[in-house]
Amino acid sequence: MDEKLLAAARAVQLKEITEYQVYVKLAELCKDSHNAGVLRSIGEEEKNHALFWQKKTGVELKPPRFRVFWNVLKARILGLTFTLKQMEKMEGSVSQDYRELAKGFPDAGVFGKEEADHENKLLNMLDEERLHYAGSVVLGLNDALVELTGCLAGFTLALENTRIISLAGLVTGVSASLSMAASEYLSCRTDNDPRALKSSLYTGVAYVITVALLILPFLLLANKFAALGITLAVAVLIILAFNYYLATAKDLNFKRRFAEMTVISLTVAAFSFGVGYVLNRFLGA
Repeated sequence: MDEKLLAAARAVQLKEITEYQVYVKLAELCKDSHNAGVLRSIGEEEKNHALFWQKKTGVELKPPRFRVFWNVLKARILGLTFTLKQMEKMEGSVSQDYRELAKGFPDAGVFGKEEADHENKLLNMLDEERLHYAGSVVLGLNDALVELTGCLAGFTLALENTRIISLAGLVTGVSASLSMAASEYLSCRTDNDPRALKSSLYTGVAYVITVALLILPFLLLANKFAALGITLAVAVLIILAFNYYLATAKDLNFKRRFAEMTVISLTVAAFSFGVGYVLNRFLGA
């Protein structure tokens, strides 16, 4: 067998057996019987493919333990859907590898097409609770970023002490989080949504966590301008991380969502900074 073709076959074999191990471990941890069944089905498919290639290469390959551990850990923290779809994107499509291998193994073309169709179907069947509340999280996160970055930017010029700035921001943030959670609850109740309470909790928790991260630099630093700079950088990182997560899990346009949210948050912060400057200069605040 051609060495290049053999190396490609071994690479696919390793990918298949690694994914099999990941899916099996995730199925064991999964409390939802539907999702566990989906994972077992995908796992069995990957195992069969790995055995197919093992016969061709004549070598039994072991999956990298760290890669299996890392993917399982991500699934525990970030959820099944995100982890599985990220695996698919980062490791590349096996069906593309199969198209190359079909040059030396005629069965590989059909085999690859069957896997792509089957795997996509199973991934789309995944039903994860946290993704049902993505809209509520977006509401809390976006409102906290826009409102609090604006408030903290305004307070930075209107007030002198970072402790006072952080206190004012904390009072504003906690009050706003309760208001947003209550508004989300009432809005869902109006639509007769049975998940009203959980939706409001997701909104409130997302808001409070964002508030804590944005205010932290003002609690740790004495220089208010340095604290503001770090706060704005933290805001951008939060936007980056959340939109990457949502874009991966729900197959959305990451660049457009990230740019839109970042521009809105920083524009409001710049405007509020200007308001704070005016208050400081003309009202002697």
